[in-house]
Amino acid sequence: MDSQETLKTGENAETSATPEVKETADMQNATEVKDMPEQPESQETKEEQAEAVSEEAGTTPADPEMQAETETTADTETPEKTNASEYTETQAIPMPQTQEEVIARLKELARADAVPERQETEALKQAFYKIHKANVAAAQAEFVANGGAPEDFLPAPNTLEDDFKAAMNVIKQKRAELQAEQEQQKEENLQKKQAILERIKAMSATPEEANQAYKEFKELQAQWKELNPVPAEKANELWKTYQLYVEQYYDQLKLNNEFREYDFKKNLEIKTRLCEAAEKLSEEPDVIAAFQKLQALHQEYKETGPVAKELREEIWARFKAASTVVNKRHQQHFEELKQKEGENLQKKTALCEKIEAIDLTAIKTAAEWESHTKEIIELQKEWRTIGFAPQKMNVKIFERFRTSCDKFFTEKAAFFKRLKEEQASNLAKKTALCEQVEALKESTDWKATADKLVQIQKEWKAIGSIPKKYSESLWQRFIGACDYFFEQKNKNSASQRSEEKENLRKKEEIIEKLKALLNADEENGDKQETVRTLMKEWNETGFVPFKDKDRIYKIYHETVDELFKALNMSAARRRLDNFKSNLKNEMKEGAQGVSRERERLMRAYEAKRNEIKTYENNLGFLTCSSKKGSSLLDEMKKKMERLKDELNLLGEKIAAIDKEMSAPAE
Repeated sequence: MDSQETLKTGENAETSATPEVKETADMQNATEVKDMPEQPESQETKEEQAEAVSEEAGTTPADPEMQAETETTADTETPEKTNASEYTETQAIPMPQTQEEVIARLKELARADAVPERQETEALKQAFYKIHKANVAAAQAEFVANGGAPEDFLPAPNTLEDDFKAAMNVIKQKRAELQAEQEQQKEENLQKKQAILERIKAMSATPEEANQAYKEFKELQAQWKELNPVPAEKANELWKTYQLYVEQYYDQLKLNNEFREYDFKKNLEIKTRLCEAAEKLSEEPDVIAAFQKLQALHQEYKETGPVAKELREEIWARFKAASTVVNKRHQQHFEELKQKEGENLQKKTALCEKIEAIDLTAIKTAAEWESHTKEIIELQKEWRTIGFAPQKMNVKIFERFRTSCDKFFTEKAAFFKRLKEEQASNLAKKTALCEQVEALKESTDWKATADKLVQIQKEWKAIGSIPKKYSESLWQRFIGACDYFFEQKNKNSASQRSEEKENLRKKEEIIEKLKALLNADEENGDKQETVRTLMKEWNETGFVPFKDKDRIYKIYHETVDELFKALNMSAARRRLDNFKSNLKNEMKEGAQGVSRERERLMRAYEAKRNEIKTYENNLGFLTCSSKKGSSLLDEMKKKMERLKDELNLLGEKIAAIDKEMSAPAE
């Protein structure tokens, strides 16, 4: 397998973990604290990664003996676009929470002797700009909340950016110096290896020289292995030349069979051990670690000398078969990861849609905001349990999720700011109502004050909520003043109810006396005087309990009506008898006087009848919607009954005259 490609895969893995590291740092505070988007990867970082790939590639050899191996492993290897180490588990670096903390950490790294890890410096860089953007967003939100237009907002300059760049430049300089030292070391290694090649070339010039310099040859091989790395562009050519000269040396070497067999035997033992190690990698649970260990085994296999010619194909076939198993597991692992990433993207997209589906304009109460807040926090917890999305979508989907969360919490903050202002206004209104009821609680104008307090209580209910810390105490103040007034009113009403019960007893006695008159043998004149006396006594008696008022009033009027009817009928009968008796005497004196009396009675009869019609018309327009209206209606009905009685009496008198005038003379 081409180890240059393998090293490139490992380098990419280290840098590709950045989006998820950024996400982890962002989600550490994912409640109501809203994160800001990460800064895009700088061109400087990409160049440094490319340099690191080239640097590691300098160790890549090209063993002629291993050409078949390279071709075979390349067929089963993960495609170059697959980022192998992207999926290695990396522990998230705890991120500072302020720009000052970021700068302090960078300065600490800059002062250290060792060159800082690129992963940490990149994470610190992302954190610095993320915090800066969060501060800008918060300042803009405050500016808008205070009445400013979003387009008029101008962010304040970042005063800490110069310190940040200075610390980053120190780290960059240290990394550049280290790289320069590494490049110089590569050049020195190249020169030393070229010198070794020249010496091996000279040693392989003649068989005699080859035999005499075998010990030196083995020492040169050991030195060759220790001299790593070299410039990448020289690596393959240098390795091919080395292999060529080694083969030439072995071709010239004329050792005795025992010495040569011993060399082949030692190489066979080494390669057998490498085969066994490669075969055990199929049981390694960590597929990535197994793949990386396999690359080291390949490197050692290449650097091990030949075995006996008849065993070369066999030992290589065994090693290649073990490598194929590991490579296939590696490739299958990435295929499964790719599928898993697609599923993760779907899950994360669904979470984004859930938050975006919340209608913020429909949330009207604090309880609803808190309910949705709990829902979003649960969604954020669920987000953390989901793994990576595909690399090209990982940052985008996180930005979408964070943006929807930011929008929710921004609207929530604006709502509670408005609510706080409303509650302050409501507090002032309810305090004013407390002062009003306190001013009225000593009043003895019971009805008017009670009506006023009921109205104030309605106003209290119409006012919205107030801050919780004042709610109970203010309510107790308000209801205490109301209760005090109504307690005093009830005490006054208690004595009033006792008096009303006594009035009820008196009026019931008056009714009993009126009923007794119906069966009494007194003269009508005496009865009428007694009725008027009892009626006067009734009117002078005060109120009765409200629940008994209608009942006692009805009994009283029915009794009075019955008395008046009886009294009126008796008087009318006596007047009619007297009229008839006088009529006979008048007829004896002459019919002319009786005729004039009849004419007078007829005029009176017509007048009464017209008066009755007038009352009937008036009754048609009169309503009983009020207590006064009902009393007037009753009086008019009584008067109309009396008029009818008088009309009947006039009719009977006229009939008596007609009868007397039509009777034959004696």
